[in-house]
Amino acid sequence: MDKTSHAKADPAPASAGRRIAPPALFAAAVLTLSSCGPRTTDELLRGGVPASTNLPRATSLPPDAVRTVSRRDFGWRLIYHPSSAPPDADARAAAALCRLESRGVDYVTPVSQVSPLDDPGTRMIDIYCA
Repeated sequence: MDKTSHAKADPAPASAGRRIAPPALFAAAVLTLSSCGPRTTDELLRGGVPASTNLPRATSLPPDAVRTVSRRDFGWRLIYHPSSAPPDADARAAAALCRLESRGVDYVTPVSQVSPLDDPGTRMIDIYCA
């Protein structure tokens, strides 16, 4: 017999093994990575707003205008740059934030900042929802 005829292996089992291994490895990798990823949360802010809500985006103001949005006992507090926001920024933000709670706007109050030099040019408002 010829040495070369015995040296050649049957390619069918090797190729079948190559086809099975990558999907199995891929599935294992997906399961491993998904177990390490962020969990969905069922935490809610007061008013029933999901904690995962992007509050700066929810104000409906330009992203570069919004500095801080926070939920308070009375409603919402917003700090923004009026120079980067539309003229009706107070009303737009109030309507959007109260809408997150399925409520209407009661009133909006300007708040004087304790340290206005910390972030010059910003405006702080309190939003009360009805």
